[in-house]
Amino acid sequence: MSNVLLGVTGSVAAIKTPDLAAAFVAKGHAVKVVATDAAAYFFDVAAVPCPVVRDSDEWPNGRYERGDTVQHIELRKWADVFVIAPLDANTLAKLAVGLSDNCLTCVWRAWDSAKPVVLAPAMNTLMWQHPFTRRHLRSIAADFGGGHIPGHFDEDALIPVINDRCKGLRVAAPVSKTLACGDVGVGAMAGVDEIVRLVG
Repeated sequence: MSNVLLGVTGSVAAIKTPDLAAAFVAKGHAVKVVATDAAAYFFDVAAVPCPVVRDSDEWPNGRYERGDTVQHIELRKWADVFVIAPLDANTLAKLAVGLSDNCLTCVWRAWDSAKPVVLAPAMNTLMWQHPFTRRHLRSIAADFGGGHIPGHFDEDALIPVINDRCKGLRVAAPVSKTLACGDVGVGAMAGVDEIVRLVG
């Protein structure tokens, strides 16, 4: 079994964090969660059956001293696979351009690309259909050996291409439903079972 680092970002789908973490544990995986501050708005940290790391845990002593643990590096070393579920539009953009302004994005920037990643986007339908979303996914895919993926693929066709071309990257396609905002369309996070299946 694997050490699964579950990254959780500020999408309403973060309410599924306790269930997703429990599903990984039930499969025999060791699990740690790294959550953005925005993500923690949507779930009870006490309901998660594994350690949860927040930005405030990165430097718990308030001031760095030589020899202090660097949390995002320790998480990267520990993990065999990095699952970001849900992946909101804001964090997707950060991952694509390398911004590292919280613990989760620092793990991503420090990640060993020889180790697998699973991304489960979750956002409003129009955010999902925005051209920047496709551009950001193509950029990430290129970093994982996907080569140049032409821009003519729509968001539905793009994910199978990424999953086919990228050895270490899997994207769990969002699904269509009535979203938390009341809109109906594609953008809801893939089901827990599908995300767990992609990890193995």
